[in-house]
Amino acid sequence: MNIDTKERLAHTGDVSPEAIRVRLLAARNSLGLQQLEVAKQLGLKKTTFHSQESRGAPSIATMKYYYRQHRIDFNFILHGDFAQLPQDVQDRLFSALQDE
Repeated sequence: MNIDTKERLAHTGDVSPEAIRVRLLAARNSLGLQQLEVAKQLGLKKTTFHSQESRGAPSIATMKYYYRQHRIDFNFILHGDFAQLPQDVQDRLFSALQDE
């Protein structure tokens, strides 16, 4: 996959709620997790996590969870920057983004 395709799929540079929503969904789906599983890990109600994900407005705690537990950092979630992510993480994310 070339850089242009990756940037298009990641919506690199797009900080709109819609683009952040796409990246949040890709993060969760790349891990094979359901919303309830992530919500439990965060100590949130499923509806609270669902709201963050669907609005493209993750809490800091949600972003810290993805970074600390799964190496998906704030730069990717908020801005679509992926170059700093480990290759295995990138591979999973781009696979999930292609499935969107």
